[in-house]
Amino acid sequence: MNFIKKYLAYICLVILMIASPSLSQAFNPDEEASRIQKAYEGFKDITGNFIQKSFIKDLKRTDTYKGRFYIKASKFRWDYLGEKPQTIYISGDKLIIYQKNEKQAYITRFDPSTYGQSPIILLGGLGDIRADFDISGKDGWLILRPKKAMGNIVQIELLPSDGEFPLKSLRIIDTLSNRTDIELKDIKLNTGIKDKLFEFTPPDGVSIIRQ
Repeated sequence: MNFIKKYLAYICLVILMIASPSLSQAFNPDEEASRIQKAYEGFKDITGNFIQKSFIKDLKRTDTYKGRFYIKASKFRWDYLGEKPQTIYISGDKLIIYQKNEKQAYITRFDPSTYGQSPIILLGGLGDIRADFDISGKDGWLILRPKKAMGNIVQIELLPSDGEFPLKSLRIIDTLSNRTDIELKDIKLNTGIKDKLFEFTPPDGVSIIRQ
């Protein structure tokens, strides 16, 4: 009888390990970082949808946004949808924030101090993880701590994916313990995005504010 119980327990353990890859294969942060970096070497452009949840600690408030993003080399664009539509463009060191309802566009220089307001751009900068971050892991997440100042960001967390695009989600934590969670969906790779998509042509009546 004891033998049967032990045998059944063993079978259950095997089934559980098969059903749960995290148990059958330990999470290795270094291997995950290498896999992500290798995948990025083959990307010419990336596009997809996102859900962004921004938790503001002092206000104890979480704001949720949805939209679509596009990345090609050093060019970025992401469109926030909903009641307050907003499109952000980055090309090299130029940042444009177009607010449709307000009929205004801000044009300024992009540098690391603006990372906190532009979280999607981090997706385009993960091709040299080892050079830019100290790497560790926790609960299946890859934990990245910037080696050099990156605005007010103290930690970036990545949830790996088994798909062609190696990430499901990313989380950004700043010096004030505010947190931004971004879930990625419907990712498409190397679709031949045209450069024109990253060019901003102000509609009639839009005020341009240069900072």
